Amino acid sequence: MGSVAAESGKIDPMHQFLVEPLFGRHMAIGGYDISFTNSALWMVLTLAALWMFMLGGMKRELVPGRWQAAVESFTGFITNMMHANIGPKGRAFTPYVFSLFMFILIANLMGMLPVGIVPGLHAFTVTSHLTVTGVLAVLSFSIVLIVGFAKHKLHFFSLFVPHGTPVVMIPLIFLVELLSFLVRPFSLGLRLFVAMTAGHILLKVLAGFVVNGLNAGAGIAAIVSVPSFILMIGITLLELLVCAIQAYVFALLTSLYLNDAINLH
Repeated sequence: MGSVAAESGKIDPMHQFLVEPLFGRHMAIGGYDISFTNSALWMVLTLAALWMFMLGGMKRELVPGRWQAAVESFTGFITNMMHANIGPKGRAFTPYVFSLFMFILIANLMGMLPVGIVPGLHAFTVTSHLTVTGVLAVLSFSIVLIVGFAKHKLHFFSLFVPHGTPVVMIPLIFLVELLSFLVRPFSLGLRLFVAMTAGHILLKVLAGFVVNGLNAGAGIAAIVSVPSFILMIGITLLELLVCAIQAYVFALLTSLYLNDAINLH
């Protein structure tokens, strides 16, 4: 969770999502702000953690250790997902979907790190910003379009006309299917953004109850702070599960969209 932003005894649950330049220093070139922000820092840390995870697990030892087994379990999981959803042709896109899944998973988990116990530090969940999840969604959607048109040319538009559609219904069904298709990147990015943002806001609100209850005295602490703290533990465990589920859902939907582009189902 992010650090506590308190004013007049109140805790701002939205402060944790504020994008700020590191050390409070802005840098601008040609009127454009190019400051290295806390969001950029945590994306770099996420990529570094992913690189270290893969580097430590790619030793290819005959008897794999725990680290190598962990990496192989993740790669095998994504490989099986791609084969089940797309078929043999999905192997070409496994590296991309794997990278997408691992980046989202690690970013989600790193946002849960309790670094806020160190004064002046707080974790930043990059997937709680629509700009980040939106870019990932648009990237996946762009790959789907490129693959679809490269493989099928104009026949790709047949995706929007289900088999067996009556001729008189084709224009209406085409528009409905096309609109549904175009909404995909928005729903893909919005789902991850909402899930991560809502969870962190709830945790910060409960943290406010705990802190303010303790400041109010032992009696209020027993009534408010203790139950809130217990609830925080349960929601934190749930959020850890949500971190994994949201990464899985993003990767799963991406594989399903790729399946539509490749096999025109």
